[in-house]
Amino acid sequence: MSAFHELAARSYGGDEAGLICGYLFDASAPEPARAIDSAQAAAWLGAQPEDPAVDDGSGAYVWLHFNLSHAQAERWLLRHAKLSDTFYETLHDGLPSTRIERADDSLIAVINDVHFEFSFEPSDISTLWISVGPRLVVTARAKPLRSVDALRTAVKAGDAPRSSTELLEHLLRAQADVLVKIVRGVTSRIDHIEDELLAGRLDHKRARLGVLRRLLVRLQRLLAPEPAALFRLLQGPPSWMSEPDAQELRGSTEEFSVVLRDMQALQERIKLLQEEIAANVNEDNNRSLFVLTVVTVLALPINILAGLFGMNVGGIPLAEHKHGFWIVVAIVASFTAVAAWAAFRKKR
Repeated sequence: MSAFHELAARSYGGDEAGLICGYLFDASAPEPARAIDSAQAAAWLGAQPEDPAVDDGSGAYVWLHFNLSHAQAERWLLRHAKLSDTFYETLHDGLPSTRIERADDSLIAVINDVHFEFSFEPSDISTLWISVGPRLVVTARAKPLRSVDALRTAVKAGDAPRSSTELLEHLLRAQADVLVKIVRGVTSRIDHIEDELLAGRLDHKRARLGVLRRLLVRLQRLLAPEPAALFRLLQGPPSWMSEPDAQELRGSTEEFSVVLRDMQALQERIKLLQEEIAANVNEDNNRSLFVLTVVTVLALPINILAGLFGMNVGGIPLAEHKHGFWIVVAIVASFTAVAAWAAFRKKR
């Protein structure tokens, strides 16, 4: 690995508190989205009212993204963030299924996303934990994920969501965009495999189709609860969530529903291709077995006669006949012709 990539890996892993990136969003400030480090974040959080329901009128909030592989990340959150106990319980319960629920006056979400270095393998999926409050959004992961990185890039480019709920909605839409790209990538691979199948080049396509199908099944299994979970949540949103923000979240659930339907359609297409490949393989096997059977049948008469005439006993027919050899050849040829006719007649 080059020195540049090593430096990038270290910086992306987080600072001394495990903070990968932090942003202070304040629409009234000259810079609506300002990058902050863990010390600045701790100072800002320490200056906020103890009661999260108290609105200071500024509309400012902070987004902090942590690397859970860093030993200090959870300690820093316990010391400064004042998050719900449900968030920490969710971190350690080991349940990766997607869900969004209310805890006190905040939202706790568990979302599954693909790795930043995604290679279309079923194992390239990890979990993102999220806590959303009126003034603080915390996202935490153990491995680099694509959706969060897409949101981070958008914020660095000047995108400044006006509320913590809108930031969550932007994250969900970024995840939907990533999934759309995955669906397109899988579709492209399936098209290539189908073209090779139609051209008669089977190779190892069954194994490749199996990997893609397992990927889609796992993604659908992990992501399918998300639209339903959001829908249940939005039936009774927290008091600090505005109606426009709730509507935007509903829109993001519709995008997920479309992507999940596309994944289901791709699974059915892969299943049909696997069945067609299996049928082609069976046809090739049947053809090989037929050839083997024909060869065996054609060789049967001469093997029988060779066995009989090869016995070293007296009374062998035609042993003293001057045309005995040719008579035996004629007999063998006749029986072989009859056997060939019977075999090919059944084939037709």
